[in-house]
Amino acid sequence: MNLYTYRPLAEEDIEVICAWPQNADELFYMGPSFQFPLRPEQIKSRLPGRYLPTVMLNRDQVPVAYANLYDLDTDEGSCWLGNVIVAPDYRRAGASSFLIETMMTRAREELGCRRLKLRCHNTNTRALLLYTKNGFIPCGSLRMVNHEGQTIVGIDMEIRLDREDGNAVPAANSQELDKRDNDTARTLDEFDTIREGIIWDEP
Repeated sequence: MNLYTYRPLAEEDIEVICAWPQNADELFYMGPSFQFPLRPEQIKSRLPGRYLPTVMLNRDQVPVAYANLYDLDTDEGSCWLGNVIVAPDYRRAGASSFLIETMMTRAREELGCRRLKLRCHNTNTRALLLYTKNGFIPCGSLRMVNHEGQTIVGIDMEIRLDREDGNAVPAANSQELDKRDNDTARTLDEFDTIREGIIWDEP
């Protein structure tokens, strides 16, 4: 039996989600344009441009994680994963991976996407490890300024969703994937400006 289930975001979930970012750094990782502390109106104001806002629930049907999709490109068959956040008590309990897998499935089956993309900041090291473990690979980068005025790097990552067997795979050839599975540390070493940052599950 799964530890988690999911459903669409409900009005009553929004105030609960606002309590999850514990500081300005965590909120920046959730959404760079959010202002700490997170308020319900900030989430609501962004919903018109979002697809499939999704809440993960524990066995007691209590919300424990949230994410949505945005920038759907029907020509390319892609969209972006955004506003990913996990309740503090569930950040090392498998909720992050279940959330990511759920959003990949929903993007493929409900939006017809062949690729799912995301942007993870170089300061969020363990999130980079988590996304790598779940099959995402780096595909680009963007120079950014964080909420403290510091220059950081937004690392774009993506995964293919269009395998015939229904399993998502990284957007790379199979030899590269086999090698990467045993070489996550080397992959992250390519980003020599990575600093410690954590809000997600342990890899």
